[in-house]
Amino acid sequence: MTTTFSTTPTADRPWVHEMVIVHRVFRRELTILPRLVREVSDDDTKRAATLAGAVRLVLGGLHHHHTGEDVILWPALLERAAPSTGLVETMQAQHEVVEGHMARVEPLLQAWEKSPTTARGAELADLLDRLATALVEHLDLEEREILPLAERHVTVAEWNSLGEQGIDEMDQKQLPIIFGAILEECAPEERRAMLAKLPLPVRLVVRTVGAWQYRRYVTRVRGR
Repeated sequence: MTTTFSTTPTADRPWVHEMVIVHRVFRRELTILPRLVREVSDDDTKRAATLAGAVRLVLGGLHHHHTGEDVILWPALLERAAPSTGLVETMQAQHEVVEGHMARVEPLLQAWEKSPTTARGAELADLLDRLATALVEHLDLEEREILPLAERHVTVAEWNSLGEQGIDEMDQKQLPIIFGAILEECAPEERRAMLAKLPLPVRLVVRTVGAWQYRRYVTRVRGR
C-alpha cells in the first residue's frame, strides 16, 4: 500500500510527493512499451527505431533518477536514519538488480532496432517486463518506507538537488518530452506545483511549445 503525502509543497519539509509523480512515468511507460514492441512487424525498421528511442529515453531518465538517489539520498539517510540502515541497503541492492536488467536491454535493443523480427521483439519485450517487475517492487518499497524517512531526515535543499542534478545531466532537447511525460497524469494541484519548480522561461516553454512537442511524441510512439 502506497503512503499518501501532501500534494502541496511546503518551505520547511522536502516535497517527497514529487517522487511519487515521477514514479508514475516509469510505471506507465514500462507497461506500454513492451506491448508496443511486441506489435512491431518483421522488418519494420522505422517503427522499431521510434520505439527504441522511446525505450532509451525512459531508461536514461531512470538511470539519472537512480544516480541522484545513490549520490544524495542514500548517504543522507545512512547518516541520519541509522535504525533504517538495513532498509537503505536493500534499496541499494534493488538498484543493482534494476541496473543489471537495464544493461541487458541495450544490446538486445540494438539488434532488434537494426533487424526487427517478432521473435526478437518478444525477447526484448520479455526483458522489459522483467525490468518493470523488479522496478515496481523497488518503487513500491521506496514509496512505502523511504519517502517517509526522507520527509523527516532530508533537507529541502538536498531534496531539490535530486531533481536539479537529473536535469543538469539530461539532454536539454529532451526536457520538453520528459516534463510532458511527468505532467501527463498530474492532478491540477500537482501540475501547478511541478511547474512552479521551473524557472519562468522554462515554464513557459513547457506549457506551450513543449506541450505541442509532447503531443507529437505521444502520437508517434503510441500511435494515437
